[in-house]
Amino acid sequence: MDDLTAWIGRSRTQEDEITRPALRRIVAMLDRTDDFPPGAPIPPHWYAMFFPEIAPQSGLGADGHPRKGDFLPPVKLPRRMFAGRRVRFLAPLCVGDIATKHSEITAITPKTGRSGNMVFVTVRHTIRVGAVVALTEEQDVVYREPPAPGAPPPAPGAAAPPADWSETATPDPVLLFRYSAITFNGHRIHYDADYTRATEGYPALVVNGGLTLLLLLEAAIRTHGRAPYSLSVRNLRPLHAGAPVILAGTTIEGGAAIAWAADATGAHAVAAELAFPL
Repeated sequence: MDDLTAWIGRSRTQEDEITRPALRRIVAMLDRTDDFPPGAPIPPHWYAMFFPEIAPQSGLGADGHPRKGDFLPPVKLPRRMFAGRRVRFLAPLCVGDIATKHSEITAITPKTGRSGNMVFVTVRHTIRVGAVVALTEEQDVVYREPPAPGAPPPAPGAAAPPADWSETATPDPVLLFRYSAITFNGHRIHYDADYTRATEGYPALVVNGGLTLLLLLEAAIRTHGRAPYSLSVRNLRPLHAGAPVILAGTTIEGGAAIAWAADATGAHAVAAELAFPL
């Protein structure tokens, strides 16, 4: 940890443009029919499909991620996944905007859980268009030990309250591939089934955490008729391609609602707290 704490405060700035070709690909992936003319605001949660990690092919690790030690610290634990995020939307991103994303490592925290040693890295992102802050995000990345041979799956978490609404989706390998292509995500657990089983110990391709959250938010916005202005999300367990995913939640009360994604047994994979304008 002495070596890792030196990475706290490390920062970088990226730039991206909110383009119509990128939006057309997202619309097609989600089976939507929207058209986004120049200057139109985009759904606020779509920000996560911009600012991809663009590393040269020679800069990738064996897992398909950019090698550690560039921006993120060189944590020695091999398995890397998103653990959660907290987002506040302050101003819209619009078609044609050239936006900047400033990222800073704010915490590196070791923990020990049922699956062994873990290290959580918290990164704070601020996305601006010119001088205007469009959104802020705190994102947690978790590094974990490799799976022990024959290790059981994680135990289900606490049961959620009864759902006021629910939908079912079945992410297939093609959807995972298209989302990974849109986000330029090379992590092999989302498209290389042999690697996923033999090296990372999962039974099947893992649904991108960002994709699960995207599907959950799309369902919540369809239900409530408006987008949240802030959200807090925890990723609890992996979901796998080809299996049904339950997207569910409660109705808005006092501007707040909760939503979750679960597998067919009801075991929760994603838990979200949403705040809506009254």
